[in-house]
Amino acid sequence: MTIKLTRLLAAAEFLLALAFPVNSPAVPRHPEIQQAIAALRRAKDHMEHAAHDFGGHRVEAIRATDEAIRQLEICMKYD
Repeated sequence: MTIKLTRLLAAAEFLLALAFPVNSPAVPRHPEIQQAIAALRRAKDHMEHAAHDFGGHRVEAIRATDEAIRQLEICMKYD
């Protein structure tokens, strides 16, 4: 009886281990892309708070930066 109970508990423990795996700390994927997104956000912030309009190109530069960030974020979803 004790052996059967031990085997049953061992099997249950094994099945629970398969059902609920322990996740290791996440390793950042594509750190260069993440750094690029952060740099683009800093550049956008700089452009938004700058005292001048960058020769009339500020609005378009901010728009292009938003699009670049959006595209990089999409790339990260296809990891």
